[in-house]
Amino acid sequence: MTQADGYLLDNRQSEAAQRFDAFAALFDPTTFRHLEALGLEPGWRCWEVGAGGTSVVSWLADKVGPTGRVVATDIDTSLLAAAARAQVEVRTHDVGAEEPPGEDFDLVHARLVLVHVPDRERALRSMIKALRPGGRLLIEDADPALQPLTSPDEYGPEQQLANRLRRGFRRLLAERGADLSYGRKLPRLLREAGLSQVEADAYFPVASPACTALETATVRQIRDRLVTAGLATDAEIDQHLANVATGGMDLATAPMISAWGRKP
Repeated sequence: MTQADGYLLDNRQSEAAQRFDAFAALFDPTTFRHLEALGLEPGWRCWEVGAGGTSVVSWLADKVGPTGRVVATDIDTSLLAAAARAQVEVRTHDVGAEEPPGEDFDLVHARLVLVHVPDRERALRSMIKALRPGGRLLIEDADPALQPLTSPDEYGPEQQLANRLRRGFRRLLAERGADLSYGRKLPRLLREAGLSQVEADAYFPVASPACTALETATVRQIRDRLVTAGLATDAEIDQHLANVATGGMDLATAPMISAWGRKP
C-alpha cells in the first residue's frame, strides 16, 4: 500500500463510525467469548492493535479494572477518544512499521487488522514480541476469498448487482495490498511463530440488520473509488443502495477467523 493509494477504509470518513458500530454488533460477542476463554482477569496488561472503534477497548478496560492497563493503538485514533479512562492509553502507532509499545503484555488482540497491513509478517512478529512469557495472542481476521459473495443466494438481478460490487471492493482491497485469503492462514502462522496451544474457529454472519448496515456504510465509503476505477457507475451504486434499503436482501460478510495461542 503506497501513501498515494491510501487506506481504502479511512477512519476519518463519515461512514467509518457506522462500520465500526456494525462490526461491534456482528463480532463483539465472538471476540468477547474468546477473550474470556483466554483467562482475561483484573490486573492484566492488554494491547488492542488497530483498535479503530471503542467497543473492544472499553470492554477490556472494564475487565482489567483499575489495576490493569489497556494500550489502544491505531494509525488513526480519531474515533478512540470516547474510550479514554485512567487505565486506557491511546497511542498513534503503525503495527507494521514500528516497534511494539512495550514487551510485557498479558494479552495482545487484533481484529480485522492484519489483512490490510502490507507487512503482515513484521506486524505479527511485533505482537508476539510484545507478549510476556505465557502471554496470550488472539488474532481475528477476515477471509474474503473463502466466501467472496455479499449475497450467497444469488437468485435475482439485485443479488447479482450486489455481488458484482463486492467483486469490485475485493479488487480495490487487493490492489492496496490486502491478503484476501489471510484468515485461513492464521493457525499455521501462529504455530510457525512459535506459539503453543494454537486453536482457531470461524464466525460467518449470513443475514442480520448489522450486515445490512455494514454493506451500506462500506459501499458509501468506497463509492468514489469504485466509480473512478470503472468498477461501477453512480447509477448502479444508487440502485444497489436502494435495493439494500428495502430490507429484503440477505447480505453476508466474509468469515471472520479467530486464532489464538500462548507464548512459551
